[in-house]
Amino acid sequence: MDIKAAKLSIKEKVGYSLGDSAYNFYFQMAMIFMLFFYTDVFGISAAVVGTMFLVSRIWDAVNDPMIGALADRTKTRWGKFRPWILFSAFPLAISGILAFTTLDLSTVGKIVWAYVTYNLMMMSYTAGNVPYSSLMGVTTADSDERTGLNQIRFVFANGAMLVVQGLTLPLVGFLGKGDDARGFMLTMVFFSAMAIVFLVTTFLTTKERIKPDPRQKTSIRQDLADLFTNRPWVIIFIMTVFVFVYWSLKGSIGLYYTKYFVDHASLRAFLQNFGLARSPEADVVKVGFTFYSTTGVIAMLVGILFAKVFAVRFGKRDVFRVCLFLAAICTFVYVFLKPEQVFLQYIFNILIQLFYGVTVPLLWAMVADVADFTEWKTRRRATAMTFAGILFALKLGLSLGGAFAGKLLSFYNYTPNVEQSVETLKGIRYMMSVYPAILFFAGVAALLFYRIDRNTEREMEKELIERRKEYQES
Repeated sequence: MDIKAAKLSIKEKVGYSLGDSAYNFYFQMAMIFMLFFYTDVFGISAAVVGTMFLVSRIWDAVNDPMIGALADRTKTRWGKFRPWILFSAFPLAISGILAFTTLDLSTVGKIVWAYVTYNLMMMSYTAGNVPYSSLMGVTTADSDERTGLNQIRFVFANGAMLVVQGLTLPLVGFLGKGDDARGFMLTMVFFSAMAIVFLVTTFLTTKERIKPDPRQKTSIRQDLADLFTNRPWVIIFIMTVFVFVYWSLKGSIGLYYTKYFVDHASLRAFLQNFGLARSPEADVVKVGFTFYSTTGVIAMLVGILFAKVFAVRFGKRDVFRVCLFLAAICTFVYVFLKPEQVFLQYIFNILIQLFYGVTVPLLWAMVADVADFTEWKTRRRATAMTFAGILFALKLGLSLGGAFAGKLLSFYNYTPNVEQSVETLKGIRYMMSVYPAILFFAGVAALLFYRIDRNTEREMEKELIERRKEYQES
């Protein structure tokens, strides 16, 4: 079968996309709620959590490329990547539940429990998500088809994001019946059960079509050398770190911002316009944060729907740069917003998510292009290693952002569940505006050196298809 002609069915696109829904249950819980869970529910200091996030990435520097190398060298009747998705699903579910389980331990015991369960969850996440992301790069050789697949993928990912950000706090309250520790644990049981069903579906409905040249002989050292001498990959790595430090920092601080900086009387009045928080007993912080999050996710979903149209017309790189720059501008505006300006807080969040949403499917399509670039230049292909490196960048950014959030909260003298000082409130405001905006601007700067434009994509695609025909016929 002509690889170029391998257009993906709706069934395969939906089946593949459900996998990202599954992984987003864990990713979003880690990015949005984990710092808050550890500090305000589990009872660990923000500084300790920040250090844990950083230390955990030392292991990822080994674990991520190791999984990539193993996946690239896996040979089964189901392919290279699909078995990893299936067999990592249950360990991920169990470790995710344990990571949000509160035990009656000493302070040291809690820290040890957090280190062990958090790292088990992230290791299981890597074991599935590296092969899952790599799978996208071998379903089809058509660059536009990949962009379309990613568009649907991230519609489903945003659906999971909407569920996590919109339902987590209500579920914690409902399932915990006033006990947030029990509520968080049972909420993760619910999300993990859904994740298992989705990942099994992904395994059953997808197919691997692109295979490396059977004559290819490489070592792990050669795979790593190919990555670090691949300029587009290095730039994508750097940009990904900046982007996910942004989201982890801003995502981690969002609940603190709503709880301590936003004027609650103004927030309640704003929410009442939408029929929310009308009773005096309503927890305006939880309702407000949930509404803030869900409206943002809906805006991101709208942005995602425009990604393929813009990318086909202008090229992935140029669309990514412009939209990231606009999101950075909207983020910086937060430094000027006052506690009572709730309407503007919500409007600028919607704009940030809308602009960023356009970039979401483009990142992983660009990583697949980078894997093609390596094959184009070196005649060697290591799809999983290419994606593993970028996933390490993602997790590095996620952990650096969480670490910065924890360290900055400590620096600004944050104390849980009390009225915050002027200095602390200033820090929370800066962590929602100036600091993350700088990170997006840095991502834009990195992309100025990325040279795979629309014409290069077409040239690579045409030449690689001809090469693959040659070795498949030989």
